[in-house]
Amino acid sequence: MRKYSYINSEASQHDMKLIQLGAKVEQINGKMCYVKFDIKGYELAYVYNINKKGKYFLERIKPYPLPMKEFTKESHVIDIIKIDLEQFKSAINSKNINSFVAISSELNKTIKQFEDLFLYYNVPKIETQIILGKISEIQKEIGHTKENSERIYFSKEPDNL
Repeated sequence: MRKYSYINSEASQHDMKLIQLGAKVEQINGKMCYVKFDIKGYELAYVYNINKKGKYFLERIKPYPLPMKEFTKESHVIDIIKIDLEQFKSAINSKNINSFVAISSELNKTIKQFEDLFLYYNVPKIETQIILGKISEIQKEIGHTKENSERIYFSKEPDNL
C-alpha cells in the first residue's frame, strides 16, 4: 500500500509540472504488460498498456522499436502479436535477417537524427526538398524490391506496401 501511495504522489507531482507547462493531463490507471520471445537467439519483445477505458496500446520494442496500434480488444492485441511472431519466425530463417535488423535500426536512428535536425536547427527549404527526394528514392526502391522478391507470408496482407 505504501509503494502505491508513493507512485500516486509522484504521478501528481508530474501532473502539476505538466499542467504548469500548459498541458491537459488525465491520469489513467492501467496495467503495463511486457511480452518477450526468443526465436533462435533473436529477441522479439512488446509492451502494451491496458487502461481503464478498455484501450490497449501495443508497441514492439525489440529487435527495434515500432509503435503498432491502439486496440479495443485484448484478442486483437494477441492476434497481431501472433502474426508478428509468425512473420519473425519466417524472417529469421532467411539469409538476410541480420541485414533486415540492421536496416530497420538505421532507419530508426535516421528518424531520431532527422528530428534533432529540425528541432535544433533552422533548416533551409532546399535541404528539406533534398531530404524528401532521398526518402522518395528509398520508397521507390522498396516498391521495386517488393516486385522482384518472392512473397513468403500469406496469412495477412501487408499494411503499408
